[in-house]
Amino acid sequence: MPQPSAPRRTLGRPPRISREEIIETARRIVDEGGVGKLTMRRLATEVGSTPMALYHHVRDKEELLVLLLDDYADRNLRRPELPADPRERILVAATAVHDALAACPWIVEVLTADDLMSTHALWFVEQIVDGLIACGLSLDRAVHAYRAIWYYTAGEIVVRTTAARRRADDERATYREQVFADLDTSELPRLAQVADRWAPLTAEDTYPNGLRALVDGLLLSR
Repeated sequence: MPQPSAPRRTLGRPPRISREEIIETARRIVDEGGVGKLTMRRLATEVGSTPMALYHHVRDKEELLVLLLDDYADRNLRRPELPADPRERILVAATAVHDALAACPWIVEVLTADDLMSTHALWFVEQIVDGLIACGLSLDRAVHAYRAIWYYTAGEIVVRTTAARRRADDERATYREQVFADLDTSELPRLAQVADRWAPLTAEDTYPNGLRALVDGLLLSR
């Protein structure tokens, strides 16, 4: 007895996709392989559509990255309860940004590589700048001070993440460890003294202490 033939696949438009599905898939691609792996062509393949269909939802990769930034900030960047003291308000707001970004380092890569930002994060920038002004800085000096805080925050995350990734990918001694193991004690006595503890010491999380020292120094310059 002949078997019923399988239903024929009809040709036509690709399945409809939503912006939410696009963002979710793009986030997965970036989480797995980094920002460099995210292209409109690959994203279209992953959602089972065409690049042309994606352009009905997002204009280009830049707009897609902004959507990812806003999506992450909306889900993870929670507004903390701020203290009344303006100096402490600066510290709390900056630490909240640091902790959210440290959990997803690729966002720092996007923020530092291009003129992109999440509008959800501007509230934190406002609190830091306002706190700096309340501590006696002019508006212009407050903006410059915020930039220094941002550079310190982003740089700390980038350096720590890059170092951790290298250690995970290669178990051999790093070039720095090889150099520190054979330092000239007469020329570099302090470094030689701490050479065997340099790696664990520099791996410690000193962001809070560094942030306090930086803010104190910025406020002294007013």
